[in-house]
Amino acid sequence: MTSITTTCRDISELLPVAQTACRLLFQECFKAGIKNVFITETYRSQERQKYLYAQGRTRPGQIVTWTLDSNHKSRLAWDIAVGPPQALYDVATLSRVGAIARKLGIAWGGDWTGNIDRPHFEVKPNWIMPKGYKIEGQVIIPTNSKYQVQLTVEGNTTKPIAKDDDKMLFTNETTKAAVRDYIKQSVEKKKIDKSWLEKFDQGTMTSGDFEGLKIIISQRING
Repeated sequence: MTSITTTCRDISELLPVAQTACRLLFQECFKAGIKNVFITETYRSQERQKYLYAQGRTRPGQIVTWTLDSNHKSRLAWDIAVGPPQALYDVATLSRVGAIARKLGIAWGGDWTGNIDRPHFEVKPNWIMPKGYKIEGQVIIPTNSKYQVQLTVEGNTTKPIAKDDDKMLFTNETTKAAVRDYIKQSVEKKKIDKSWLEKFDQGTMTSGDFEGLKIIISQRING
């Protein structure tokens, strides 16, 4: 069981509808040139919500939440922050993300009256992707300020994370087996889904795909 003091930044802990909405938001941010935003929290248990609510009230510190009934515990909400060179909660950047969220039917805490919460985004259980939008490829969502949002689109020769867009080639079977074992172990540890292993076995994984995959695994281990 995760400690109430530990922050969950894994979007796989969100409901599928929220995972899709979150990926779409980060994809559209990338396309708009907003690449220095990252996830700071996804799922939050009721126990952690109570713990955070106590801060600034019965526990030392500044108030960080105004409610005991957050959509974080319903697995429908996520918080973000802004990486360098901007401030952590740069209003201009969060407002740009909020404007994108509105177009996607994603609720933004910056639009709330009273308790404004600009880093907060959420969807309802019946959220549907707006017409004209789709997940265009592999969206890499950072969980800390060390990385930037990435989008790998199949067939796109200008992949932002891949310098080498060719299919992976190996000089010997030992190296190939070692790479497959690395991917297989990551699948078994639930750091990535099995589609990555299938892509490797089908021989369609590129060097760019693999570099992006390593970033994902690293973030989920250290996030």
